[in-house]
Amino acid sequence: MRVLLIGGSGQLGTEIRARWRDDTIFAPSHAALDVLDGAAVGRALAAHRADLLVNCAAFHNVDACESQPAAAFAANASAVDAMAGTCRQHDAAFVTISTDYVFDGAKNAPYTEEDVPRPLSVYGVSKLAGELLVLRGETKAFVIRTCGVYGAAASRSKGTFIDRVIKQAQAGETIRAVSDVIASPTFAGHLAQAIRSLVASGKYGLYHACNAGAITWYDYAKKALELAEVDGAVEPISASEWKVAARRPSYSALANSKLETLGIVMPGWKEGIAAYLKSRQASGMTS
Repeated sequence: MRVLLIGGSGQLGTEIRARWRDDTIFAPSHAALDVLDGAAVGRALAAHRADLLVNCAAFHNVDACESQPAAAFAANASAVDAMAGTCRQHDAAFVTISTDYVFDGAKNAPYTEEDVPRPLSVYGVSKLAGELLVLRGETKAFVIRTCGVYGAAASRSKGTFIDRVIKQAQAGETIRAVSDVIASPTFAGHLAQAIRSLVASGKYGLYHACNAGAITWYDYAKKALELAEVDGAVEPISASEWKVAARRPSYSALANSKLETLGIVMPGWKEGIAAYLKSRQASGMTS
């Protein structure tokens, strides 16, 4: 395929560029292509004769969205709607990424695509709005909800949760990790591969795609240290001790129900940690 990739320098975009080796990928920088400029996106799609537009861009600073709702809806809803419209005009397929934060956590079990979203934050509402705008049309679209994505791109900049846990342990610091928030942390490399398989299926619609299983961040931190073979003390804390502007679901693990009906099986969260550590080592980062 010929793919126009927006957000190609981010965690997921970086893995897509690395792993979709049989495709021709065009990944303009933000400076070269403003995602809020629908006409510019349309021109880029036409210029590259792209069969597929993949949108990995978003206003994803969850707390900043609370004080900047207009910017959140511009990036996460209006721009996504414009991209979908452009794809309809050019008969191209569309992939856009959404979030587990469309749920409120009250279910206390992995959410399926059939569960009713009830977002708690401006970020969650803006992402849900983007989903609904895309799915209301006749676009050949894949709307993909995922959870806690991490990968090499963040590792090279501010660091992932796993990087920070390892760094603190090596420094002899006690790691404080939330023990009452449950999620499905997802390695971007596994997500990139699943999305490529989903695109190949041609079965458009809404999907959940994350590393399988549900885990607290406290237990996740302990497993990351174990797999990295680094000794460290991990202290459980409550989410109430983590002072942030936006409300977050206490349970936002996702079930890959529809994905699995297509025979696409995501590895578990432990396998995600192991694959990330392997890629970390290959890139020259040391544990």
